[in-house]
Parts: sequence; C-alpha cells; structure tokens
Amino acid sequence: MSATANPKVTMPARGLPEDAANLWLDIPSFTDPRGGLSFVEAEKDVPFAFRRAYYLYGVTAPRGAHAHHNLHQLFIAMHGSFTLHLDDGHRQHTVTLNSPTRGVIVGPMVWRDLDAFTEGAVCLVLASQHYDEADYIRNYKDFLTLAQGA
Repeated sequence: MSATANPKVTMPARGLPEDAANLWLDIPSFTDPRGGLSFVEAEKDVPFAFRRAYYLYGVTAPRGAHAHHNLHQLFIAMHGSFTLHLDDGHRQHTVTLNSPTRGVIVGPMVWRDLDAFTEGAVCLVLASQHYDEADYIRNYKDFLTLAQGA
C-alpha cells in the first residue's frame, strides 16, 4: 500500500496567495490492488473545520459567480474535471481540477466562477460554515468595492 503525504497549507486571511501553487492541497491517499482511498480530516488535513459539504453534478452551465465575506472552502474534483476562476480584486488565478487526490482551498473575499465541467464531472465542496445567505456577495461590482477597499 502506498500513501501520499499532505504538506501544511497556509492561506492569507483574505484574498488569494501570490502564487497559484499555494492554493493546492494534496489530499492523503492510499492505493493498493483494490483501488484508491482518499480522505480529509478537519483542522488536520484541511486548515479549517468544515460544517457543510455539498456537491455539484450534471452541470450544464457556469456556476459560482459570487464571493463570501467569511467562508473558507475546499474544492475537489471527485470525478472528471472543471475549471475554477478566482479573483480577489487584485489578482486572478485560474486552475483546472481533475483529480480526487488534489483540492483547491479558497478563502474569504475571493470571487469564484466554475465552468468547463466535463461530462459526468462531480465537484465536492467542504465549507467552513453552515449555509448563510448574508455571507454571500453576489454582485461583482459590490465585491470589487469591498475587496479593493480592504
């Protein structure tokens, strides 16, 4: 049985890191002749406690188009692939997720758009808070005003 190690991930309190490589989280994984097993543990593998999990599937149009005031999220491509476009009002990163053994951590005050879902793609998201509509920023101009004023 082989395992992949998980390095510590450090994220800015708000916004994006300068280097897109710092968005990625290697998810602990084990493989043997029976197949693979991957897992994440809150506050151990993921640098936040998660309170909610949701997944996107059968996606036929772009998703996202919002930011959050306080929410942290881990995006994982459980099957297939998709593209995640991130913008903190000062810098932008675009990443393609295509493996269940790597995820992308997105912190507060980052606008996110998801697109280019392959057929059968499944995106799992682990979120640091329960759903709270008040945490959403759904207007890009409002987001830019907040982000650039911070």
